[in-house]
Amino acid sequence: MCGIIAYFGNRKAVPVLIDGLKKLEYRGYDSAGICLLNEGVPAEQGLLYVAKVKGRVSELEKIIPSSEVSKIGIAHTRWATHGEPSEVNAHPHFDCKKEIAVVHNGIIENYGALKEILENEGHKFASKTDSEVVSHLIEKFYQGNLEEAVVKALKLVEGTFGLAIMCKGEKKIVVARRGSPIVLGIGENENIIASDAVAVLPYTKKVIYLKDNEMVVLTENNYSIKNFNGQEVEKIIDEIKWSASEIEKKGYKHFMLKEIFEQPNAIENTLRGRIDNDSKIKLTVDIDLKSIKRVIIVACGTSWHSALIGKYLIEKIAKISVEVDYASEFRYRNPIIGAGDLLMVISQSGETADVLAALREGKNKGAKTLGIINVVGSTVAREVDSGIYLHAGPEIGVASTKAFSCQVTALLLFAIFFAQHKGEKVDKELISEIAFLPGKVDEVLHESDKILEIAKKFKDAQDFIYLGRGINFPVALEGALKLKEISYIHAEGYPAAEMKHGPIALIDEKMPVLFLATKDNTYSKILSNMEEVRARGGQVIAVVNEAGNDINNLTKNVIVVPKCREEITPIINTIPLQLLAYHIANLKGIDVDKPKNLAKSVTVE
Repeated sequence: MCGIIAYFGNRKAVPVLIDGLKKLEYRGYDSAGICLLNEGVPAEQGLLYVAKVKGRVSELEKIIPSSEVSKIGIAHTRWATHGEPSEVNAHPHFDCKKEIAVVHNGIIENYGALKEILENEGHKFASKTDSEVVSHLIEKFYQGNLEEAVVKALKLVEGTFGLAIMCKGEKKIVVARRGSPIVLGIGENENIIASDAVAVLPYTKKVIYLKDNEMVVLTENNYSIKNFNGQEVEKIIDEIKWSASEIEKKGYKHFMLKEIFEQPNAIENTLRGRIDNDSKIKLTVDIDLKSIKRVIIVACGTSWHSALIGKYLIEKIAKISVEVDYASEFRYRNPIIGAGDLLMVISQSGETADVLAALREGKNKGAKTLGIINVVGSTVAREVDSGIYLHAGPEIGVASTKAFSCQVTALLLFAIFFAQHKGEKVDKELISEIAFLPGKVDEVLHESDKILEIAKKFKDAQDFIYLGRGINFPVALEGALKLKEISYIHAEGYPAAEMKHGPIALIDEKMPVLFLATKDNTYSKILSNMEEVRARGGQVIAVVNEAGNDINNLTKNVIVVPKCREEITPIINTIPLQLLAYHIANLKGIDVDKPKNLAKSVTVE
């Protein structure tokens, strides 16, 4: 949610800031703004030039004068929480004197109380946002030193924030973090701050990730990092391993389509170096797994669906009890967890607010923690006891695709690894088949044109039902979510056997019902469910790994995927559902990479 970019260097700031905002567009936003420190701006604006728009970054770019030569500035894309999307509510926000500019990611939870105090002291507010409170609070404490005023102000703030702050009287940028990601990019005679490394990468691969309650002060050709007590903090400089070309579309119409087709390589990267010649799984997990009596997995959205699949896999292969919970619910229900429990957290970004809160809750109660994450250096990666990186590469599309398939792959590897440590017998044929998984995914991708033809038939449907059984029930949930996210068609996923317990009332000739009907021990029951839908006029779509008369007599809308072990079917069966959702959304003319109301990284509650 939201995006921050700040620049202080030896080149014009505007192109860097605008390029950074465009790199952050995938996170979701409704307005954008920029603030520059420059003596050449109109006199009535003092030393701070500001431009804000409701809408896209491209509209902001149009209204900034080409003559603007400032080399220091901050910019922001906003995803509305407090106050409707508007130019007034867009960031940056200012104090009464228009001398202090603030851009903010996160939520100020006590902004109401702070605002009341400030209003009683004579402060006048322009917007309806919680963020504006910060600028006024800094003004309250400002006595010629921006850094000191920021520290005093933040000691009164409750909630989460990533902040970048400028003052017209000082040639510096102060940046602070608590609960919202901030990365510092270190270049040659320039430094860049961003809420995501993708905005830094075109200029440098050398980065420092801020921890909570740390701040960076950018001055000319220099930076310093301190905690909120003013003490200098020694930080390790990391190097981004992926390249700028990995965040380009490379000829694909949308990032989502590119990322769907990247899945064979992404899965191969997740597997690389983790299967040895003796059919053993090798993971670097610094936890005594033999001491674990129960596993609890927490996640949100698509990652929660991968967690459900992980439950099936770990219980079946490692033979240990697994619970799955929404991270947003886990943190509020006083969970019974402690020593002997392993809390697994799944997050593509490693910055999901609810996942982080659940992680900290589990750690505080004595559980061991393990993360399945994609972003190196993320907060989850730093705070868990141990972790498994996906190595899927950057995922720009808001609707997750390759991260999901890599999460399930990582969970499958972990299930086998766990079983090995417990002394459980592991089927070597399963491990052998995992090695061929990227090729099987590639086979499914070759069915894209056939899936497009099915999409053309159903693009105008108002509702969908997705049905699966066993380990493929979560795949039905994920397929329905993908369709909802990017096509705005209402869709629901159910266990196929549950259809008779309510959803069957919705079946008519207008209702497409997609069945995950790959052959397993529930196949005959799935066929019976299809018959029930047909008997009520419903339109059947079937994902199968063997097309015979039993299927062809029920529907002509058949998607054939490769045969594989049951444990691998969730990955294989997900691919056609991603393609179906993509093609339907694209046929409807929707901007697939920027679905309305959604953000890629949910860093606030």
